[in-house]
Amino acid sequence: MLDVRNPATDAVIARLETDDAASIAAKFARARAAQAVWRQTPYERRAQIVRRFRELLERDGETLAHTLTAEVGKPTSQARNEVKGTLSRIDFFLAETASRLAERVVLDDQAAGVREVIGFEPIGVVANVSAWNYPYFVGSNVFVPALLTGNAVLYKPSELAALTGREIARLWGEAGLPSGVFELVIGGGEAGQAVIDQPVDGVFFTGSYATGRKLMERLAGRMIRIQCELGGKDPVYVRPDVDVQIAAEATADGAFYNAGQSCCGVERLYVHADIFDAFVDAFVTFTKGLKSGDPTADGVYFGPLTRPAQLAVLEDQLHDAQQKGAQVLTGGRRRPGQGAFFEPTVVVNVDHRMKLMRDESFGPVIGIQKVQDDAEAIRLMNDTDYGLTAGVYTRDEAKAQALLAELNAGSVYWNCCDRVSPRLPWSGRGHSGVGATLSVLGIDAFLKPKAWHLKRA
Repeated sequence: MLDVRNPATDAVIARLETDDAASIAAKFARARAAQAVWRQTPYERRAQIVRRFRELLERDGETLAHTLTAEVGKPTSQARNEVKGTLSRIDFFLAETASRLAERVVLDDQAAGVREVIGFEPIGVVANVSAWNYPYFVGSNVFVPALLTGNAVLYKPSELAALTGREIARLWGEAGLPSGVFELVIGGGEAGQAVIDQPVDGVFFTGSYATGRKLMERLAGRMIRIQCELGGKDPVYVRPDVDVQIAAEATADGAFYNAGQSCCGVERLYVHADIFDAFVDAFVTFTKGLKSGDPTADGVYFGPLTRPAQLAVLEDQLHDAQQKGAQVLTGGRRRPGQGAFFEPTVVVNVDHRMKLMRDESFGPVIGIQKVQDDAEAIRLMNDTDYGLTAGVYTRDEAKAQALLAELNAGSVYWNCCDRVSPRLPWSGRGHSGVGATLSVLGIDAFLKPKAWHLKRA
């Protein structure tokens, strides 16, 4: 059994039966059989079911948001934003998938009687091992285009978002998705391993670098489609020509939204020496004004950490930084009392000897480092094993584009951060992963090409 706990109170709010190796194998067998029929289902019928799923997601949005808050601790306002934001992603996939499925004639030589065509087929049964921090976003990035393109999905939500995973499966059933096309697996790490051990045709994983690396090693030699959306140590550079107050508030929100539990959240800040003091003052003042507490209460910005074990990680990073000369300006400790709360923390006098500036924090902690010029900022921003996102704040667009071009990151931002668009690919470099979700590339990920050589006799 899986105990689902509320991280704000540590209370058990549900007990769910978990899958074992036998039940997961049976679910895979059902998915394999169902996919053979689903791939032959006309695209418009598949799209009709996805549209109905979207309608149900919108209809039940408030209930779904409260469930999400109860199990991951995300403030209800932010949970509502996630559910609502998923609708536009579904709209994008509905608008773009048909054209990606269309055959492409690349040669039509009437005189020779030769025609060459590129066709596209679903890859088969895909394993979707998903994450807890944005289960609707990261899940829908995979299962919506997978289903639209004719694949079946073996879906394992994080054990920390199992109730949300169960709700997603319920909505697919109500939307009319045929039995077996979307199979829900409940459980922890062992269940995840059993899922990827099935003879699936693709594995799509969202989580940490450490787990992603283990997954890649386990799948070595399988010759199947593998995509890993992993973490980041996302930097932002603030140049001296900015409006300091606007830049400080924007980057603080980028660092602390969802209690810092975002793979694309700002994890490192580099600020030009000319405005460093003013920026830090504005950043700290804004941070102190953000409300922490019961995530179901109005106006709360900081809820608890979803994983209580992360509290020790943050404490270790801060201890290491302080031992090496860093200064904590606000926060710096777990909140007394029940729940996995950590105070929003701003640290200065930091450098790259410190874990805080090199290892993923995934919590409400940010280091702000002073730099003398653009060159130093770029050197430090690229001094990482990760490569998910990076941003520059400046009034000078040409300068911003020149700096962003030098950054080794899958997504780059000018005067914004912590932003995802369904129209743009979401991809990582280095320890931030392989493959791409979203955009038309995130549709193509679920298709395999077939070359048709056609010649009249």
